[in-house]
Amino acid sequence: MSGQSITDRIAAAQHSMTGSSISKAVCKATTHEVSGPKKKHLDYLIHCTNEMNVSVPQLADTLFERTANSSWVVVFKALITTHHLMMYGNERFTQYLASRNTLFNLNNFLDKGALQGYDMSTFIRRYSRYLNEKALSYRLVAVDFTKMKRGIDGVMRTMNTEKLIKTLPIIQNQLDALLDFQANPNELTNGVINAAFMLLFKDSIRLFAAYNEGVINLLEKYFDMKKNQCKDALDIYKKFLYRMTKLSEFLKVAEQVGIDQGDIPDLTQAPSSLLEALEQHLASLEGKKGKEFSADSRANTLSSAVSSLSSTGMSFSRMDEKEKQQALEEEQARLQALKVVQSTPAISNDRHQNVCVLRPDMQWTQPGEKKLTGGTNWQSKTMSSTTAWSPAPMPPAPAPMAFPMTTPQVPVYGMVPPQMGQMGGVPVMTPQPMMYNQPVLRPTNPFAPIPGAQVKNLLTPLFSLSLFHVVIWYCYHKTSIPIISHVQFTKTIYLNNRFQ
Repeated sequence: MSGQSITDRIAAAQHSMTGSSISKAVCKATTHEVSGPKKKHLDYLIHCTNEMNVSVPQLADTLFERTANSSWVVVFKALITTHHLMMYGNERFTQYLASRNTLFNLNNFLDKGALQGYDMSTFIRRYSRYLNEKALSYRLVAVDFTKMKRGIDGVMRTMNTEKLIKTLPIIQNQLDALLDFQANPNELTNGVINAAFMLLFKDSIRLFAAYNEGVINLLEKYFDMKKNQCKDALDIYKKFLYRMTKLSEFLKVAEQVGIDQGDIPDLTQAPSSLLEALEQHLASLEGKKGKEFSADSRANTLSSAVSSLSSTGMSFSRMDEKEKQQALEEEQARLQALKVVQSTPAISNDRHQNVCVLRPDMQWTQPGEKKLTGGTNWQSKTMSSTTAWSPAPMPPAPAPMAFPMTTPQVPVYGMVPPQMGQMGGVPVMTPQPMMYNQPVLRPTNPFAPIPGAQVKNLLTPLFSLSLFHVVIWYCYHKTSIPIISHVQFTKTIYLNNRFQ
């Protein structure tokens, strides 16, 4: 089965309608598509773990719910997503998992109805046990072994003897659960199990690195320990040698499935003479007779063993350095993409403004035309004529917007904005009767013909007002010039025309 199922699409749509972006992302990361969870969904969920307003319990519970699905693909991907968040998400996600009494109860999981269902169900049961053990380790020591500081001044190298003897068995148990995955190259046949194996591979390197440093610390303290401590320490060291062999087999599988050789560390065991020296020292503390080592011989053996294990530890850091470099490059790529995204809207807004806003290069009169303000020399021109004014060449633009009543006005004390209208696409003021109460403009017989001079005098204020409102509109939107009272300006124009 490949691709998102109808169920996946319906579930995602339902989460979109309810506004649950976390549930939608979990659903997208755990689809029926036979491939690992997509990076964009995992990155979003990692981001969620770092947001304080996001409920981590809700995120974890959503993942737990997906493991109740009957499909091995969905369940496997839910485990992979959980593991990914434990590795790369905020630590509070792991803290919440560690606080729960139970995590994944998949010991009896079996998908009988799908291709590869039987085989993949086996790995799901093993994988879930490892994640349970990983969370339990955190609960016991309050630290993730795969993330702790390493090196000479690291956590495991500076730990005291008593705590060291209690901590190393916890690492052993977690490593045992990981190595119990036991996948061979022939079983890594699809993108889902391959994604899980890659996470297990990275955990194995970091987990064994902490284990290795703890053992180095243990060996350096061994010959100064009490008898009971030496007994526990010797048992820990023997188990360490066995797990080193098991890890070597695990890494061979990783090499066969295409993991870069440079990411696979070299495991160098301590000389066998060290084990003999450790056993002889414990026997002497218990009063048993056996081969005795001189102080110099014992010191040389210990020094050689520590050097070998330290060399192994250094080889573990190669993968960490490579992953850090890769993360840095991805971050730089994201920042570069963000810069491009941020610059795009500004360009878009500028273009929109150039097209939709009235430009300041309008020519209100034709070159050489005499401005007429009325009087005896004024000639009548119709409002629809385009010869009164013409714009300079510019890109096509919609007609200027009418000046709305709700547009904020520059306040003028004692004035109320008059009603506005529109004529020929240019906002004009609706004439008020009180402004035209002069006798000369109101003939006795309303049906009698109006003299031409009076018609011209009637149209002059109307034409002037239309231009006036275009100027007002432009000043308001494009400049900081204060806008004076509409009525006051109208009266000025009217009186100027009236007494020409």
